[in-house]
Amino acid sequence: MTPAPTSTPLSPEAEQELREQLKRCSPETLQAAIRYRITRDADGVSVIVLGIIERFLDPELRPRLRDGGDDLRIFDDLGIDSLTMVEVVMLVEEVLQIKINNDELRDLRTIGDIKTYIDCRLKGLPLPERPVHVHVAEILTLMPQQPPFLFVQEATLRSDEARGTYKIAGNEFFLEGHFKNNPVFPASIMIEALGQLAVLFLLKAKRPELTSSVSSARIFFTSCDGVRCSRVCRPQDVLTLVVKPKRIKHPLALFSGHIMCANERVAFAEEISLTFDYMQPGETNGNGGNGNSAGHGAPTPISTTNP
Repeated sequence: MTPAPTSTPLSPEAEQELREQLKRCSPETLQAAIRYRITRDADGVSVIVLGIIERFLDPELRPRLRDGGDDLRIFDDLGIDSLTMVEVVMLVEEVLQIKINNDELRDLRTIGDIKTYIDCRLKGLPLPERPVHVHVAEILTLMPQQPPFLFVQEATLRSDEARGTYKIAGNEFFLEGHFKNNPVFPASIMIEALGQLAVLFLLKAKRPELTSSVSSARIFFTSCDGVRCSRVCRPQDVLTLVVKPKRIKHPLALFSGHIMCANERVAFAEEISLTFDYMQPGETNGNGGNGNSAGHGAPTPISTTNP
């Protein structure tokens, strides 16, 4: 159990040092830092961390940080480069009087990652599972789906969920007719994207139920239930995809999933069902093809748009 915070008076010199360190941050950030130094209560630390990040952002990006959620990506959504991130970390270390390991820093990709990491450090809790980040080149190698029918551009995998992104470019082949002079990203393709992220999870994530390497040529869509869509998405929108495994028992894997865009829920699927099989001796993944097993009596590879 985490011990209850105790109050320790803050000397005038220490308070002045804090004021100097946070002189370009908001008054709320400074007050939260003073309270933390007095009480050592970690529950208010997120205000300090967000205030420090905001201090290093371009002015036009600051509303995005204030209005966004934990899914905001540090580099892609907030435009923070690696050197600026080091400056953020150094100031957080000084204000909170902690040390952040550079190896652990590499795993912090979102605002939520930062909050969780610092909360664990301050409360003496075990650090969360280190995520597996999968970039577009590896996705192209692993996935049976390929452009122009691949809708996961990057992903972060943990044992209990996968998060991916897809930016609607506007030149997707199906947008020309969906709809005339009003390009709307099809809801069926959104569910397809969730299914593809579930495929990537089976191929890359570590789960005790997966006793061997899953074959990319033997993952197939079987059903999708409880689908709801609540927002129209158009070119230049960035979709944040999330799937969570519900049950995995060879040869069946069940997932729930949802999609966010601009901090709004876009789509939800209560259950996405896939069948899968393990690689056979001598088989390798990463063929870069379409994953078809034509001629072997296999069903059509996952495509929620063509059940």
